[in-house]
Amino acid sequence: QVQLVESGGGLVQPGGSLRLSCAASGFSISGNAMNWYRQAPGKERELVAASSSSGARTYPNSVKGRFTISRDNVKNTVYLQMNSLKPEDTAVYSCYAPRWVKWGQGTQVTVSS
Repeated sequence: QVQLVESGGGLVQPGGSLRLSCAASGFSISGNAMNWYRQAPGKERELVAASSSSGARTYPNSVKGRFTISRDNVKNTVYLQMNSLKPEDTAVYSCYAPRWVKWGQGTQVTVSS
């Protein structure tokens, strides 16, 4: 059974950092694309980081230079390191495995003073 479980969200002040984790089970992330998305209230879901099957990483301009996607194939976990957080980064963050069309349950990130 394919499952994705996110963790690491929370409340952080502007300028702070958080690292989100996405633990996968039922399949190996090795050699498979994995993505992070976010959705803020009243807004469409937005891709914030993509890691292709070959390891290439892409980001939208809104987070480029601040967010980094990485993976630990031994732990079967994908990470999203978020630095220099802004209030507009507030959203529910979810990981996604395109090959299985599988979403995690999401984790809330709130950036506020």
